[in-house]
Amino acid sequence: MPDSNYPKISADETFRETVAHGSNEYPFRYYYEDIWEFELHTIDWHWHSEVEFILVEKGTAYLLAGCKRYVLHEGEGVFINSRVIHRLECEGSTVIPNIVFSPSLLAAEGSLIYEKYIEPVINSTNECMLFTLRNSIEQKIILIMKEIFDLQSESDNEIKTVSALLELWRLIYEISAPARQVSSQSTTSLTRSRLQMIMQYIHTNYARQITLDELAAVVSLSKSSVLGLFKQYLHTSPVSYLIEYRLKCAARLLSDTEKSVSAIAADTGFENIGYFCRKFKILFGMTPSEYRKN
Repeated sequence: MPDSNYPKISADETFRETVAHGSNEYPFRYYYEDIWEFELHTIDWHWHSEVEFILVEKGTAYLLAGCKRYVLHEGEGVFINSRVIHRLECEGSTVIPNIVFSPSLLAAEGSLIYEKYIEPVINSTNECMLFTLRNSIEQKIILIMKEIFDLQSESDNEIKTVSALLELWRLIYEISAPARQVSSQSTTSLTRSRLQMIMQYIHTNYARQITLDELAAVVSLSKSSVLGLFKQYLHTSPVSYLIEYRLKCAARLLSDTEKSVSAIAADTGFENIGYFCRKFKILFGMTPSEYRKN
């Protein structure tokens, strides 16, 4: 099925999500989503200044965030910190109610509450926090998340929602004590910037041959450092990322143009049409011709 029929993440060239989560007056948004319904059954790489809480209501979700890969089973939840680039995958229908909100909803920036309780968590080394049912605090966090989700079906729920969010944040603050001792803001920002620069370079130049030397030069790192950066944060190699991006671009051309399969393969950087067709079928589960017909 053409990818235009699937929902997908809308992000700019730095992978910052461009969708507004709520409004300036009330920067909070609730979503009820199934990862399986997204393009390639994946909520692709993105980040946002807001924080996010996700609960797996059904199925198993695979979260790639920061430098880790998390497996979230049914009934488990996760906190994704501000400005952490992340991606969600699944192997079948996986329902994930989630909330995305600005921490400024809880307290004004510069206020005592914000500086004492909110900013230390945002600037800590905690990129993500996983919640299971193994201890009482994490159980309580999950219960509050469910309470917040349920509140969204009520009218005039804003004050109840913010009250529950404050209690949720209090628990997050308590269990994040070790990570709050070390700020990761500068290191994380530099790493994210370098990664985004390389990914953006690939997106701009994907149609031609790109060498690892080029990518390393973009961010003034060694080739081994670039390989390590992709392995640690994206859990793939630069070559694999490039090929997948080329295939996604090819899928869009198959949907939106009448160009031949061989022309599209050439336009997206594939010199061998047989190799292109094999890789396309592995990623999309069908040949380029079948994709276009569907």
